[in-house]
Amino acid sequence: MTIGDFERRFMDHTPVLMDVRAHYAVLVPLVEWQGEPYLLLEVRSETLNRQPGEVCFPGGRMEPGEGPTQCAFRETREELGIPASAIRPIARLDELHHRDGTLLHPVLAQVDAGAVVHMSASHAEVKETFLAPVRFFRENPPQVYHYPLRAEVGEDFPYHLIGFDRGYRWRAGGMEVPIWSYRGHAVWGLTARIIKHLMEQLAEGEESNTPPVAAP
Repeated sequence: MTIGDFERRFMDHTPVLMDVRAHYAVLVPLVEWQGEPYLLLEVRSETLNRQPGEVCFPGGRMEPGEGPTQCAFRETREELGIPASAIRPIARLDELHHRDGTLLHPVLAQVDAGAVVHMSASHAEVKETFLAPVRFFRENPPQVYHYPLRAEVGEDFPYHLIGFDRGYRWRAGGMEVPIWSYRGHAVWGLTARIIKHLMEQLAEGEESNTPPVAAP
């Protein structure tokens, strides 16, 4: 092997996150209702094995050869019966790398209000849907809970191979869990993290566009 082998192998390489075992995409659906932007949210069916009854955005696992926007549109059609023709993509939002090794790709889009009125949600996946005004999330900061993440290293770890004893201090971490309560619905977890980050970005954009105050 030579240096040239490395050059040939990585000449056109596009960096990606390491250790991602699966990619997921969700649609962050904005709906204009009576002149005001709303977020369309759904409550997962109680019969689902994973996260039954939780509030979420429409989305799911990306299929082979599928991009985030394609996946988000497909899942929205399957879950809510809203066709791609009624969805206008706005932007890919910042991605979220979950500790379980999945990478979540949020896609911000506008959904036609008429399609929301006439949508037919899948009873197998969706218990109910509701609209929440963006204004609510902007004006009401969430409650934020923090919990620690600590390494649980087994007794069989070969410390002798790395040159350290069992007193080695493994790096700890933490997780932030924002929680909103809106009309009896708990908006929390990954969904709330996406909304919280989106609201923060909106606020930052407004600050950067504010003209400087003239000196007296």
